[in-house]
Amino acid sequence: MGQGRGWEGAVLRLMRAKDFTFTVTDAEDVTPDFRRLRLTDGGLLAAAGVHPTMWVRLWFDNAGKPHQRAYTLVDPDPAAGTFALEFALHEGCASDWARAAKPGDTVEATVQGTGFERPEPAPSHLVAIGDPASLPAINSLLDAVGTAPATIFFEGAADALPLRADPARHEVRQVPRPDSGGRLVERVKADLPALLAATPDPYVWIACDTVTTRALSTYVRKELGVPKHRTHALGYWRAS
Repeated sequence: MGQGRGWEGAVLRLMRAKDFTFTVTDAEDVTPDFRRLRLTDGGLLAAAGVHPTMWVRLWFDNAGKPHQRAYTLVDPDPAAGTFALEFALHEGCASDWARAAKPGDTVEATVQGTGFERPEPAPSHLVAIGDPASLPAINSLLDAVGTAPATIFFEGAADALPLRADPARHEVRQVPRPDSGGRLVERVKADLPALLAATPDPYVWIACDTVTTRALSTYVRKELGVPKHRTHALGYWRAS
């Protein structure tokens, strides 16, 4: 691994990353801008195990140059050796591949860096802040926290997307994106203090574009004083 993938592939090889080949078995257009692919895992799940929000790096050709993007596994089944991937479609080589993908197509993948630390004590209330790109990870997190209540700040229209929110336990607060994440930051700053004050052991999970994630992570840790081990923040994409 690394040959043909430039410096990124070489660095991952030095970090003992593992390579796998996935094969598409089914494709479904959930909406015109959101596509789900079902794949066989090429031995991944048997080798690496499964944990919440588990992700892999997929490799695509970008005008002759290697390009990698990270995607969360959806409904991994170790016994069958299968899982799904969900793509929020936009411009770019990863979305182009997903749009055209059909049964029998393959894609190379690398596993390195994924992990999940279960917060202790378990969350008394989960606050998840994300968008269509982080939707699969949000669903995985909701499954992982079990019966704990959750508030989900979702940037964009969640109604048509496969968000696994249970109205009995999960509240979804949708926020439009007319201004590169500014509206979401304002809404979270307005609502989050009261949510945190009302529960003893909150857990705040943030995965938006890089700029928005950085702003919210700084706010949660420095201004609201949420301990580092009670938060998780990762920029899932860069706004162009």
